[in-house]
Amino acid sequence: MVDIAERPARLAAPAAGPDAVAAAGPATGGLAGRLLGIGAKVLHRTVAIVALAAIWEGAPRLGLVDRVFLPPLSEVLVAWWELLRSGQLAEHVGASLTRSLAGLGLAVLTAIPLGLLIGWYRPLAELLSPLLEVFRNTAALALLPVFVLILGLGETSKIALVLYACSWPILLNTIAGVKGVDPLLIRSARSMGLNHLRLFQKVILPAAVPTIFTGVRLAGAYSILVLVAAEMVGAKAGLGYLINYAQYNFAIADMYSGIITISAIGLVVNQLLIALERRFSTWRVDVSAG
Repeated sequence: MVDIAERPARLAAPAAGPDAVAAAGPATGGLAGRLLGIGAKVLHRTVAIVALAAIWEGAPRLGLVDRVFLPPLSEVLVAWWELLRSGQLAEHVGASLTRSLAGLGLAVLTAIPLGLLIGWYRPLAELLSPLLEVFRNTAALALLPVFVLILGLGETSKIALVLYACSWPILLNTIAGVKGVDPLLIRSARSMGLNHLRLFQKVILPAAVPTIFTGVRLAGAYSILVLVAAEMVGAKAGLGYLINYAQYNFAIADMYSGIITISAIGLVVNQLLIALERRFSTWRVDVSAG
């Protein structure tokens, strides 16, 4: 005789098998789908770099370009490794980064407060606008002889040149960010009784952060490019000196090694600034298409 109390348990036991399979199936499929999605995203972002590397490697070997002036990428990477192993690359990178980060840091500390003041106070903007228009259209490299004559060939002139070049994108974007705040937000904040200090802290500054970071990212690129040109004049170390020295001594692979290193540093600096921007702009909604 079968106990009636046991029948529901016996009937429920076979039904648990399909439910468990159905529950495990989506989980496994979801994990595989996520892995495939990550792989597809990585492939999509690196396919252009891989194609460029393949062209660089194949063109000199096939005789499409003179390999004396454009060695295959593999030979350049071997030269890059030799420079890294000997310690020369680390010395040049350290010298360049010290100058570049010093100039960029000083530009951030001076240009952002000045840009906030100019963007917020109209009388100050009207006073300084003619002077800003004169200097913003003067290329930094055109002033390199002036910096060298006044400050000499040492570190001070190079850091000052980077400071000058980086200040303008930060300053102009900061001014544009403050002036571009939605007037409706300002009127709403004032109607709620916020004083000037709280209005600036709670409304103006957060709304201007994305535009400010755009200027900082541009300045990060300028800090490397301008410095390399400055290091080609009177420097004893640095990536610009390495490229110039390799060119004069016809060490073409070493020259391209320096160029690749500059590109890698610029990419890393840009990604770090993007991460920092996201940290200070967590309230923004990403509306870009995936």
